Amino acid sequence: MTSVYFIRHAVSPFSLGQEQRRGLSPAGLEDARKIADRLAGEGIDQIFSSSYRRAVETVSFLAAALNKDIIELEALRERAVGSLDIEIDEQQLLEAVQKSFQDPDYCLPGGETIREAQDRAIPVIQELIIDHEGKKIAIGTHGNIMTAILNYYNDSYGYEFWKSTTKPDIYKAEFESNKLVQLERLWEQR
Repeated sequence: MTSVYFIRHAVSPFSLGQEQRRGLSPAGLEDARKIADRLAGEGIDQIFSSSYRRAVETVSFLAAALNKDIIELEALRERAVGSLDIEIDEQQLLEAVQKSFQDPDYCLPGGETIREAQDRAIPVIQELIIDHEGKKIAIGTHGNIMTAILNYYNDSYGYEFWKSTTKPDIYKAEFESNKLVQLERLWEQR
């Protein structure tokens, strides 16, 4: 059994054109410390993260507490539902995310489909599961790509699951031979 702790990033103020570089808010940094407190005793062997700053910052306190390096993986970056060069109205974004989980080949202009996101992320996830068989790993991630990954293993994880996640959030996924056998939410909003 391999355990993968998907750690969705904490609150990060949106800034157009800063998708890769925007960091956490003061409240987000405080939540990142709480994540470290929550997971420090889990026996995590290695920490990976999306290359986006907000994801790396969210797992940075955990990495410090465990004296572990963070290995950044570009293939685990967030899925852009539409172009990152224009601001998308929140209602339009929600509708696009919902439609993309109904039709894995749908995205707004300039975006990435669920299928494309899975095609880049799933080989990395599968390699991590094989390379760390019987161990526990943490991944600093984002809501949309995390849901796309889980959806690959079990299509019941779609729009409603994505909508129910919070910033931050923690899900412990148990894999046996690259099959998702259990998913448990570990984060409790206060």
